[in-house]
This record gives sequence, structure tokens and C-alpha cells, in this order.
Amino acid sequence: MNTTTTEKSLALMRTAYQRLQSGDVDACEALLADTFIANLPGMPDPLYGREVWKQGTQAMFEAFPDLRIDVEDMFGVHDKVAVRVHFRGTHQGMFQGVAATHRPVSFRSIELYRIEGDKIAEEWVAPDMTSLTQQILPPGS
Repeated sequence: MNTTTTEKSLALMRTAYQRLQSGDVDACEALLADTFIANLPGMPDPLYGREVWKQGTQAMFEAFPDLRIDVEDMFGVHDKVAVRVHFRGTHQGMFQGVAATHRPVSFRSIELYRIEGDKIAEEWVAPDMTSLTQQILPPGS
């Protein structure tokens, strides 16, 4: 039986999120294309390279070392996969200029990925940074 492009894309993203959930950033990075493109909110232009993704992911795990990542929904069509994900953790390190508050956080993200061959080639992520920021900033900020 032939596996469809959609099935292969979904399997790759399931593997990527399993590795991410286990905190294995290097194993996740290995699933990215060398020419990986990250499209991030607030950035006027895409960012290029696997290292950009790795730095951002490591920063999240440093700020929220107990980060739990729950995939709530995942679906795909051909080489595109959409993911609705829920992040939970405790703010235990510096994050975007805010020192550790030791507060619990919970926020969601909608993420879209483009697959090329057996690698993740591009991402568009839309985390709810407003909600996250409100949870870690002091009241009245």
C-alpha cells in the first residue's frame, strides 16, 4: 500500500511534536530542512535556518523548563500540516526581558508547516503571546 503525501506529512509532524514534548531539541532540529524558513508574528520578514528555530525553542525551555506541549488537533493536506497546540508550564527563567515569576502559564498556538520530502521546510506560528505576557507580567504593567 502506498502512503500518501498527506499521511507522510502528518507522520513527520507527529514525530516532531513527540520529540519536542520529550525536550529533545536536537532530535527535532534534525527533522528541519537545511533551508528551513520560520515565519513569526511581529517579524517583518521570515527568518532562515535551523539555528533560528533551535535558539527560539531552547529559550522557551530555559524560561519554562517544565513546559508541557499538548497537540489538541492536527490535520493535513498534501505537504501542509496544521496544528493546534496547548502549552503549559511554570515561568522559571528569563523570557523576553521578564525575570522568572514562578507563575504557572497556559497558552495556545496555531501552527502551519510545509513539508519537503522528509523534512520540515517552513513554519508559520501564531502563539497567543498576549495571553502568555499577561500571565508573567506584574499586575498593572
